[in-house]
Order: sequence, then structure tokens, then C-alpha cells
Amino acid sequence: MAPPVHPPLLPPPLPEGPPALAPNEAADAPRRRLRLIEIDAFIDSSLFAVWSALTAAVEGLSRFTRRFRATGFARVPVELAGDGLTIAAGGGVVMLMLALPAFDATKQDWLAQSDYSVTFLDRNGTEIGKRGVRHSEAVPLEAMPDSLIKATLATEDRRFYTHFGIDVFGTFRALFENLRSNSVVQGGSSITQQLAKNLFLSNERTIDRKIKEAFLAMWLESNLSKHDILQLYLDRAYMGGGNFGVAAASEFYFGKKVTDINLAEAAMLSGLYKAPARYAPHVNLPAARARANEVLTNMVQAGYMTEGQVLGARRKPADVVPAAADNSPDWFLDWAFAEVKRQVTGGDRTLTVRTTVDMNLQQAADDAVENALRESGEQFRVSQAAMVIAEPDGAVRAMVGGRDYGESQFNRATDALRQPGSSFKPFVYTAAVQKGYTPQSIVKDAPISIGNWSPRNYGGRYMGSIQLTTALIHSLNTVAVRLAAAVGRDTIIALAHRMGITTNIVNSVALPLGATEVTVLDMTGAYAVFANGGFRAKPYAFTQIVNSEGKVVFDRKRDIGAPEQVLDEKTVGMMNYMLSQVPERGTGRAAKLQGIKTAGKTGTTNAYRDAWFMGFTGNYVGGVWFGNDDFTSSNNMTGGSLPARTWNRVMTYAHSGIDLKPIPYLDGGPSDGERPAPAIAAAGGSGQQPLLLSARTTAQLGALQKVFETAPPLKRLNTAALTPEPSGTAN
Repeated sequence: MAPPVHPPLLPPPLPEGPPALAPNEAADAPRRRLRLIEIDAFIDSSLFAVWSALTAAVEGLSRFTRRFRATGFARVPVELAGDGLTIAAGGGVVMLMLALPAFDATKQDWLAQSDYSVTFLDRNGTEIGKRGVRHSEAVPLEAMPDSLIKATLATEDRRFYTHFGIDVFGTFRALFENLRSNSVVQGGSSITQQLAKNLFLSNERTIDRKIKEAFLAMWLESNLSKHDILQLYLDRAYMGGGNFGVAAASEFYFGKKVTDINLAEAAMLSGLYKAPARYAPHVNLPAARARANEVLTNMVQAGYMTEGQVLGARRKPADVVPAAADNSPDWFLDWAFAEVKRQVTGGDRTLTVRTTVDMNLQQAADDAVENALRESGEQFRVSQAAMVIAEPDGAVRAMVGGRDYGESQFNRATDALRQPGSSFKPFVYTAAVQKGYTPQSIVKDAPISIGNWSPRNYGGRYMGSIQLTTALIHSLNTVAVRLAAAVGRDTIIALAHRMGITTNIVNSVALPLGATEVTVLDMTGAYAVFANGGFRAKPYAFTQIVNSEGKVVFDRKRDIGAPEQVLDEKTVGMMNYMLSQVPERGTGRAAKLQGIKTAGKTGTTNAYRDAWFMGFTGNYVGGVWFGNDDFTSSNNMTGGSLPARTWNRVMTYAHSGIDLKPIPYLDGGPSDGERPAPAIAAAGGSGQQPLLLSARTTAQLGALQKVFETAPPLKRLNTAALTPEPSGTAN
């Protein structure tokens, strides 16, 4: 039998590999790999070559500089000089970074601002003040008395014609004297620095402002002559009594042109630059004369005059003409002047402006702030305040920018950015109402945490499940935070901007509690939306502007369209109901007006730095802030204490003798149909309120008084001619 035949053994099939390359592709593959290697080699060699060249250059420079290396004793000053140059270069870069924000102010037509000459009238047409410089009445520097120029330079800046804008020696001298006296007894600012502050900056006392002031002073020195700087300073300096410039001050205090003043009067004017409120002669003549005597001494010490030449002025000091009480609404006029310049940018700049200010209400607001700070400022450790009173359409009737305009012209009502605290919560609640919440909605007051932040209520207590109205009445923080989480902080920010907040609102977890910065003016305009039924109410300062030819260049009724509606009636009605309960039974009880429906909200910030009351009636809306310029804490002052009481005092006056209007969409209007009870004159600290008259009554009484003062004397009546002769018969 033949053996079986087996098939030949074959190698196992190879795994399937990449497809075979075409002849051209097979030839290009090594070439591509070679090209990549070439590129890598080129980069490496280039970098090595550059590094080698740099190393060689540095080594060569080092060998070159070694020839000049100082040795021995000379090495110390050379090393110090080198380090000094290095530090100076770095400092120059830092200085340039600090200077850029200051130079932004010079981009505007700042010098042309002096072209404006604006006369302001109150709402009744009575002149209340002026701003700007009348070029037709301006006095050139060459025509001013030599004694006034010398007194100014001797007192303010003896090295004015030799320094570059900053008096370094004067600054160190003032610093030394202040340290030695442990108080501010001398100022180190040059005339150029003071002019820079007047032209570009505010009077807020901050390091940032002083840095900008220094850079702007050097900028002025490089762009203006010494003659022009001194001319502008004398034209723009605040001299007290609402007067700007020596020409206006001379006419106000002495009743004469500045070209006609004598040495004693020049010394008195020159003593006003640094502290016009303290030394204003129409307020404190003895202090003004004492200050003028110091100016005369400065003139002798500076070598401008001899003691014999100033002796006559010492023996016979200046006197002032009788002047009316200084009640110019200066903070309001400063704001109105800025608004006028925004409205009228070209053409005739000699203008007459009818403003919205009510001088009687303005005086009441000034008195209320001053009385509050005098009576309670020390108790609460608070030194400043701001207030804006407006009608619901935005017409500002009174504005207080601080305690004393003469001490500080910084307007805390329009320019100070402060945290509003819980007075911001109505924006949160309004957004919630627009999302479907009602005053009766049940919300939860309980501890809450967002990340590492756990807000607490004032007092640390929680009320559990409560109505939305109750939460606003007691200003509960946890509820505001929960509402913000429900509606969204972006929604709240957009709503606040639509209602009138113009400053940047920081989107943070603490926003619902007022952790952002606003102004009193903006907050007043925003609350006016509640007071007028839901319409945007941007605060405004004037209703009409007329140029020198009598042409009306602006008329509010003609040029401003209908206001934008930002809240619907239903939302306004529910918010006004809840806000009206805050003075009734909540944190704002001290603001409740007798017989007048009142609505509003208190606000207190962390560490008691800021205290607010924002409120309104059907007639007026107003905001009040108390705090300190340096952001130090008060003595546990809340918005329901001094701010609410001050708001009440002003609003009580404002509503006396006027027709009361109801709060929009809030039933009842004045509570129980009452009207304000007539005030009774206080006597012997009886606790009764002083007599309060309406603006109309006050104006009428003033006019009647003028009639009596100017009326001719009555002729004596001949009573003998009127006596009947006795009859001959008895009755």
C-alpha cells in the first residue's frame, strides 16, 4: 500500500499591512523625512547661533565696561549713582502710569469753560447766584492793585515765579511745621496746584487727588505762562459768600471794584483763599481782620513791603458793606452749572437759567442737616451728610452736598460714591414682583450660605416662613438674597439702571444687600419712579435757558420728550404698598409724617459706615445720607435714626400748606383724610414743633414786608377837626 500523500507545508499568511506604495511615493517618503530633519536642524542651529552671539555681545560689553570700573573710594559714589539711575528709571515708569489718568482731564476744552457766564434764577424768577467769569467785566492782571498781587504771593506762594508747578521747599516746610504742631497749620500747595484743583478736580481729600493735582500742576506750567496761571487763579478762586474770583469778592464785601481797593482790603481778600468759610468777613469780621493782619506780616517777611508801609493798614483794618445773609444754594448751582455746560456747548455762552430750586425748601434742608450734625454728630461720630429733595418728575427742589460749602466744595450728593445698604433692596423686590411675587407671597427667612458667604439678619434672628411685605418691613437680609437667586442678579442690575442708577453696579453675591456704590442723586431719581407711577425720572436742575439776546436756547417742555415707562401699574402698586409699611411699622418709623401717607426704605452698611433713608410721598421724593468722608465707622448709626429723623424734618416743612397728592396706586392717600396739623411756635423747650410756612406764604409775607418798608410815613391825623360840636339839647 502506498503511503499517503500530504500537501506541502506553506508558511502562515502574513498580517495585512499598508498598501504598497507607488514608485513615486516610495521615492518621496525618505525625502519628506529628510526635510523635517533639516528644518529641525536649522532651528536648533539658528537658536544656538543667536544665543552664542548674544553671549559674545554681553561678554564683550562686560569686558568693555570693566575698563571703567571704579576702585577704591570712588567705587561707592559710582555704585550709588548706578543704583540711583536704575531706581529713577523704574520710578519714571511708575510716575508715567500715575500721570495718565490725570492727563485725561486735559483732553476737554477746559480753558473754554471760563467763557461761560451764567446767571441763575430760582423757580420763581429771583436771581440766586452766578457761575463762570464775565469777560466783559473781568479785570486783567495788569489792572489789579500791586498790593493785592503781593499779598497773594506772600501768603500763598512766595516762590511762584521760580518753581515748576510744585514748590518742593514749601512742601517740606509745611510738612515740618505740621509735624511740629501735630496739626495742619500750613498748606504746601502752590498756586499752580490750587488752580489745577479748581480747574480739573474736586476738593475730596484723597491721595489719588493729590497725585493728579501734582501732575496737572506741571502740565499747566508747561502749557501756560506764569502770567496766565496767576490770572486764572485770581479769577477762579472761591472767596466765600458764593463768590468766585477777587473781582466778585471785592464788590460783594466792599461794594467797590477790585481796582479801587486799598492795602487793608487787599490783605483781607488774600486771607480768604485757604479758608473762605472761616475768614469770610460778612460772617466773622474779627477773624477776617486777624487773618488780614497775618497777611500783612507775610508781606513784610517776604520783603514786599516794610513794616512802616503796612502800619496804616494794621491801625485801620478793612470794613465790609452790609450784606444780605449768605444763603446761595452753592452745591445746587455747581451741579446746575455743569448741566448747563453739557446742554449748551457752543454759540452764545452768556446765559440766564431758570432753575428748579425752591429757596425756602433749600433753606429748610440746609438747616435740617446742620441741626442734625450739631445736635447728634458727636453722639453718632458722624461729620458729613448729603440730601436731595425732588418732585416725582425729577425736578430738584433742594440739594445739600455737605455740611459747609466754604470748608469743602465737594458735592457729596452728586459725586460721592457710597454703598446704599438695604435702601437698595426695593430694586430686588421690584424684580421679584415682576417675576410673579406679591406682597402676600410666602418666603423663607432662615440661614443661607453661598459658597463661603453666609449673610445674617440684623440682630441675628430669623422669622421662618413669612409674607414678602413682612420681610421688607424688617429688612431681612436672607430673604433679599433668596429673591436675588430666584430672579437673577443680572435682572436686578438691568432694572436698577432702567430706574435711574447711572454708576457701575458690581455683580456680587452681596449685591442684594446694597454692596455696590451709588450717589444720593441717582437714588432719589430711582425712587421717583415709585412716586410718579412708574416713569423714568432723571433729576434735572433747570427748565429754561436764555442767551444774552433773549433767545430761548433750551425749554424743557419743548425739547424733552415724554418720559419712558419702566414699571407697570401693578408692579408700582404692590411696591408702594410694601414701601408704605416701612414707616408705618418697620425700620423707618422715625420718618413717618403726621397725617401724610409716607413710603420709603432705610439703609445701613457694614461697620455702620453709611446710613440712608430714601422716601417719598405723592408730592416729593427725597434721599438722605450720613457718614464720614474718610469712610470711618459711625457710632452704630442706622438709617432709621438720624437720616430718617432729618428726612422727616424737611418733609414736614415741604408739605405744610400745600395740596396733598396721593401716592400712585396706593389707596387712601393721606391717612384718614387728614391734613398736616398746624404747627405751633416752640417756647422754652416745650417739645412743640416750630412754626412752618409754605413757600407761597413765605413769599407773600416777604413782599408785604417790602411794601411796609418802602411805604411813605402816614400824616398825623387832625382829630380836633373830626370832633363833633356839642348840641344844645340833652337826649
